[in-house]
Amino acid sequence: MFKNPDTSALRAALGKVKTIAIVGASPKPERPSHYIGAFLKQQGYRVIPIHPAAAEIFGEKVYKRLSDVPEKIDLADFYINAERVGPMVDEAVALGIPFIWMQDHVVDEAAAQRARDAGATVVMDDCIYRRWRQLTE
Repeated sequence: MFKNPDTSALRAALGKVKTIAIVGASPKPERPSHYIGAFLKQQGYRVIPIHPAAAEIFGEKVYKRLSDVPEKIDLADFYINAERVGPMVDEAVALGIPFIWMQDHVVDEAAAQRARDAGATVVMDDCIYRRWRQLTE
């Protein structure tokens, strides 16, 4: 059974992150992917929104998929339906993204295990905003 990294491992992994891709970023300010992405940007991270149709979200150019991003991504943060996350996690792994985060209620144990087997740090069914606040207080 899958288990998220402990607090010290999460703190160490997040300490290496500079660029975060928000997969499923929403242009709607009331959506968690929007306000959490904006929060992470305010904390100094480079935040790249991934959305199939939007042009700009929280003042950043939007890319249709992870493989379209021309720069190195340290963490892919998934705000998409659990039934669709597996192939997108596989894309992140193929791109060598070292940290995979699946937000609350996004659970795909097989995809998480494939990412771990490839050497990625994986968090599943947890909120990056909530955990970031806990780890930095």
